[in-house]
Amino acid sequence: MPDTSANRKQNSASPPTETFDDLIAIVRRLRVDCPWDREQTHASIAPMLIEEAYEVKEAIADENDTEFRKELGDILLHVVMQSVMAEERSAFKLEDVIQTISKKLVYRHPHVFEDSEAIDSETVTRNWEQLKMSEGRTSIFDGMPKALPALQRSARVQEKAAKVGFDWPDITGVWEKVVEEVGEFRHEVESGTDREGLEEEFGDLLFSLVNVARFLDIQPEEALQGTTNKFIRRFQFVEERLRERGKKFEEVDLQEMDQLWEEAKRREMES
Repeated sequence: MPDTSANRKQNSASPPTETFDDLIAIVRRLRVDCPWDREQTHASIAPMLIEEAYEVKEAIADENDTEFRKELGDILLHVVMQSVMAEERSAFKLEDVIQTISKKLVYRHPHVFEDSEAIDSETVTRNWEQLKMSEGRTSIFDGMPKALPALQRSARVQEKAAKVGFDWPDITGVWEKVVEEVGEFRHEVESGTDREGLEEEFGDLLFSLVNVARFLDIQPEEALQGTTNKFIRRFQFVEERLRERGKKFEEVDLQEMDQLWEEAKRREMES
């Protein structure tokens, strides 16, 4: 229908907002009547989808159900918006997206929908990987996005390799590998190796530490985020104390800042 003033006036009443179909109708109308939404492409809103996913993750970590509900809605909006845009160029429809994921879930859960058995979650995971390979993949790493955060990606790579039996028998060998990588990295630093070589050895060290985390059931991405947040929290205490004293960073030495840092640590342990 042509976008005329008469049509816009006729459709100016607030639309229903109760069902999934209502959401789809709202998004379709935005793609026609809103200048900003009309200009968007798959690529232009893709970074926002990644941002929304992190906001969902943060709401879960904060155990904030109000924000959790809102952020899940934002994720759902992106799924609908991307699907509507695909529909506009006759690529696929939202119904195709739903059908595809539904078929995949049924196919990869034969222990639920067929006669296959799975005793525990480990068996389910192993079967899941085998089914993915039977779909035409040539590597266990096919389908893993390269844009994942580096720590998270390395953890997933190690998990996938371990699932097919390529793993240390116990954590002893993992610790030995960490010690070996520390020694190699230090040697490269002291021998004046170029930056490319240093980055490679540092990467090897990080990779070995991620392996330790995997054996101890620690999420390396979460662990580093927690440590970074702790550093920020303590440093902000130092900043606050300096403001109270009427001082700037250039007016104090490292010793005074370190004393305030230790005070921040003591306060955290006492709280």
